[in-house]
This record gives sequence, C-alpha cells and structure tokens, in this order.
Amino acid sequence: MNSRLLGASGLRVSELCLGVGTFGDREFGADPDESARIFRSYLDAGGRFFDVANTYAEGRSEEILGALAKGMRDELVIGTKYTAMTRPGDLNSWGNHRKSLRQALDASLARLQTDYVDVLWVHAWDGLTPLDEIVRALDDEIRRGRVLYAGVSNTPAWAIARAQTLAEERGLSPFVALQTEYNLATRTAEHELLPMTKALHLSVLSWSPLAGGVLAGGYRSPNDSSGTRWPYDEVPTRRLEIAAAVAEVAAEIGRTPAEVALAWLRQRPIPVIPIIGARKLSQLEQNLAVLDIRLAPDELTKLDALSAPLPIMPGEFMDTPAAARFFDQGSRRFVIVE
Repeated sequence: MNSRLLGASGLRVSELCLGVGTFGDREFGADPDESARIFRSYLDAGGRFFDVANTYAEGRSEEILGALAKGMRDELVIGTKYTAMTRPGDLNSWGNHRKSLRQALDASLARLQTDYVDVLWVHAWDGLTPLDEIVRALDDEIRRGRVLYAGVSNTPAWAIARAQTLAEERGLSPFVALQTEYNLATRTAEHELLPMTKALHLSVLSWSPLAGGVLAGGYRSPNDSSGTRWPYDEVPTRRLEIAAAVAEVAAEIGRTPAEVALAWLRQRPIPVIPIIGARKLSQLEQNLAVLDIRLAPDELTKLDALSAPLPIMPGEFMDTPAAARFFDQGSRRFVIVE
C-alpha cells in the first residue's frame, strides 16, 4: 500500500483508510476477535491509517482499536471525531463548541489508551457554534499536543472555506482534510465540496465508498439483501440502477462490484482516500484487492455517464448554450493555459 500526504501537512497516511466503526457494533459489526483479524490483515497490507469516532458502537470501537494499537501506537495514524451526543438530554454533550470538544476528546483519549490523536475531525456542522470558536478550540488542543491535525466532515463548503480563512488570518491551525460521502451513487460533493478542497489544498476522504453495500452488490433483488443494512424497498431506484451498471462492468473485467466501485473512486480527477470498513475479514480482503485494479477509460466513461449528478446553480446556468454565447465570446480570442 502506498502513502500520500494529508492535505497541506507533512503527515503521511495510507492510500486506503480503515474505518473501524464496525468494531464492537453488536447489531451490524465485528466482535473483538474478528476485529483483531481485520486489524492485522490491514496492517499486513501496509495500512496504518485508522478512522473512528467517539460514539461508534457507544465507544466500543475506540476501546477495541486502542487495545489493538498498544505497543505500536506511534506507528499508526489514528483519527477520531467529536460532535455527536454522548449523554441524551444534556444539551452541552453534543455540538461543535469548546465544551463538547473537550469532553469528547477526554473520553476518546481514555478509550484509545493514548495521550494524543493524529487527527480530530469535526463530525458534522451543528449550525450553531461560531466558526471562529471551532477553529480556536481545535488550535488550542493542537498547541496542547493532544491533537496533531484538524479535519472536518459533513459541513457546507462555505463554512469550511470561512474557517480556513479565519485560521489563515489569525495564525491558527487550519483543517487539513475533509470527510464526505462520495461514491458512484452519491456524487453531489462534486458541486461545491471537491472544488473547494482542490483550491484550499485539503485531502478528501470518502465515507461509505460502497454506498452502504449497494455498490458491492448487496441488493441485487428484493430476496437477495440478507446481511445488508437497509430493506431492499428503502434503497432509491437510481442507486439500484447504478449498482447494476457497476456489476455489469465488474462481470466484463472479472472483478467484484466492490472492487470496481472503489477503483472508480481512486481514479477521480481529485484524489480520494476511501474509508473502507468491514464486518468480517473476507470483506476487508475484497476491498484491499482494489490496490491492483485500474479501470480503462471506456469503463470509467460508462460509469461516469450513468451516475453524473444533475447540475446546480450557477453551473446549471453557465453550462447552457445561452450562457456560452453571452460570456464566452471574449475568451475565444485567447489561448488560456492552466
């Protein structure tokens, strides 16, 4: 497994991140023994980059990862998240504010059996906490050494861009990476989030790269969805159509649908680090097989065409012939080189 830099930092991370939210999940996850097998298999493949959150499996995911990481903590890059509610009924036990961050990080460090995390992610924007408070609170923890880098997830592009500007202007630590849902079935991140990451030099991590198992072929028919997360009739028709196209390409090249979906993601114009998760070792091994796949241009074109998201403003207008006639006349006299 190769490595890459995380955003504009010097931190080296694996090209596939192992999401361990399944570790300890009693309903839809892996028990401690299977978690250990998954952990060791990922290490054997050269992986060292782990993603977890303070509320996954009610904290059990962090506990299991912390136990497995003992004796090799400094060899690993571990990121966890805060924002989600930890004490139902306590309004200050969730959100992006400083008190929520402090409490969540204290508990995460204890469960992970470490005195620092490599990346602390804002799990989701709460729409309430001022951005300057979030940026400063994260920077304080970085200066204390309990956090090395800050990341952000499930947050509007404008809010991230403003936070980056505040950090730059005030000499505080910026975000180095974004986590967002991004896969063949969910491509709306291409409208605002991905262009923003390119402009601001953030790495992109894709959560749910297989769309909750849909792209892995887990929903071929109403009677063939055992072991999947949702009932067949709750999966949107468009997702099923895209999954069928993925399965068709997979059959043509002799690979699994999961491998094709992950390969497409890894060959995007803006580099993406998939967060792969597994409930059992065989699923991880199938995901790791993507390391030796490269889709041909015609295969990428087929998948792109079927799954492309509808445009939004201003692209919805700027891509029209009328806009081209009105705005592009002047540019035709020049050769523009990027």
